[in-house]
Amino acid sequence: MKIPISVLVVIYKSNGEVLLIERADKANFWQSVTGSIDFLDEDLSVAAAREVLEETGIDVQSLTASSLLDMHHQIEYEIYPQWRHRYAPGVTRNTEHWFSLLVPNEVSVRLAPREHVAYQWLPHTEAANKCFSPSNGAAILKLFSARQSVTD
Repeated sequence: MKIPISVLVVIYKSNGEVLLIERADKANFWQSVTGSIDFLDEDLSVAAAREVLEETGIDVQSLTASSLLDMHHQIEYEIYPQWRHRYAPGVTRNTEHWFSLLVPNEVSVRLAPREHVAYQWLPHTEAANKCFSPSNGAAILKLFSARQSVTD
């Protein structure tokens, strides 16, 4: 059974492009990397790096130490009914922790075919609008509003 604590990782390039991946089990469901922790005391940043590697083939360990950042933001949401069977009976809510990952412009993406069927790099506002989940779009916008305020 899945643990109802997860990570969402917004992967982006310095030019403002954001990686979105399309789920294999739901057509036109575009999202950032997401995944649950594997055990209750798994470090969230370890879970984020693991999910990035599993879903995109990008090895966080090969990047600079500051590439993966905890956005220090979490949300709680209702688990979609079609995915509740993955959790213990009666579990209907999940807590999601947001991370960002800055990757080199020439990074290659290798999808896990059982999980995702396509990917694309989009300007951040377009990516935020394309996400199936409103909270995923909000995470992208939050990341880029924070980056903008740093450069102002």
